[in-house]
Amino acid sequence: MQRTLLVTSLLLLPLFSHAQSQVDELADALEPQVIEWRHHLHQYPELSNREFKTAEYIASYLNGLGLDVTTGVARTGVVAILDSGKPGPVVALRADMDGLPVPEQNDLPYRSVQTGEFNGQTVPVMHACGHDTHMAMLMGAAKILTDMKDQLSGKVKFIFQPAEEGAPAGEKGGAEIMVQEGVLKSPDVDVIFGLHISANADVGTVRYQPGGTMAAVDPFKIVIKGKQAHGAYPWKSVDPVVTAAQMIMGLQTIVSREVRVIDDAAVVSVGSIHGGNRSNIIPSEVELVGTIRTLDKDARELIYEAMHRKVKGIAESMRAEAELTLPLDYNYPITYNDPALTATMLPTLERTAGKENTILAKAVTGAEDFSFFQEQVPGLYLWVGGKPLDVPEADSPAHHTPEFYVDDEGMKLGVRLLTNLTLDYMQQN
Repeated sequence: MQRTLLVTSLLLLPLFSHAQSQVDELADALEPQVIEWRHHLHQYPELSNREFKTAEYIASYLNGLGLDVTTGVARTGVVAILDSGKPGPVVALRADMDGLPVPEQNDLPYRSVQTGEFNGQTVPVMHACGHDTHMAMLMGAAKILTDMKDQLSGKVKFIFQPAEEGAPAGEKGGAEIMVQEGVLKSPDVDVIFGLHISANADVGTVRYQPGGTMAAVDPFKIVIKGKQAHGAYPWKSVDPVVTAAQMIMGLQTIVSREVRVIDDAAVVSVGSIHGGNRSNIIPSEVELVGTIRTLDKDARELIYEAMHRKVKGIAESMRAEAELTLPLDYNYPITYNDPALTATMLPTLERTAGKENTILAKAVTGAEDFSFFQEQVPGLYLWVGGKPLDVPEADSPAHHTPEFYVDDEGMKLGVRLLTNLTLDYMQQN
């Protein structure tokens, strides 16, 4: 078996070498256009589930390539299919589309001055997480793969997804809704690839992690009910404030004392506390809101069980009542890179970026709704460097901030990766 795989790999090497050379030439020629797309998209960002003009811009371009284009998927999503006319797998490539309610503070000729409505207020809008680059890179890959259609075997499905940052209050959106609406069907997708630009990783590098690469996210709410009393007579109360304090500390012991942290990181964070209105009144009710992040299915199940146990036990010990809502309003699964797929495509990463620039990275406790696609089909999600080489990592701006910045030069590697992953997977299958 190993000998057969080795012989097959050796036979494919000339094909890979020729295709990569062609991809490199096309990516070099296309780079100015990719940068132009990125600058336009950056200058005119739109909030989640409101990506109407963004969708029109993308759909117009994809129609111009002669692709089979569908709009209005999961409200504003765009899906295009490239059919090689030959039998083979269906490879999906995904980019997210939405901006954030963040005021841009970069002095760029293409800086955003757009506004949108968020939670009933008019807010500035910025691509503060790099989704503008994701769209531009996928548009570039669509162009190159269309130009190389004769070398494809199967179909490519280009997925431009809205609302990755979360749908507005009272709405649904994002990858979960795309899956429910059948984006991975007709034709049935065999594998999906996606990537994220990183403001903290050097231009020219790609980072990968088999298994859990980004965390599941599970928001929660705890409502603690006690008995109100004068602050001078606490013995007449059932104090939900003190109960909340005990509960916050108790929840921290789930990770520190119950999760096997040497295997998988996990987080339980309380981010909001509301209760009371005067210094001398012990209130009747306190509300806690927080988030759980896990990188392992078993750890996620353990924390779910422990949350209920801790909340109930601590409340009873303080003579209070507590109601736990978990998950609160949405939740994302673990962004899980299929280990076999990751191992199979690692040579593509190394050949495209260079072995020295292909980095096995640690998982992160941020979350991504790309995970909903990976629940249905094998997927691989990568990080592509966007930090200028002359900027120290400590000085690079964080994602979701007004100073967020990534270098245009980082996109060419992303275009090449999406293209080569597609070509290589088709040739191997």
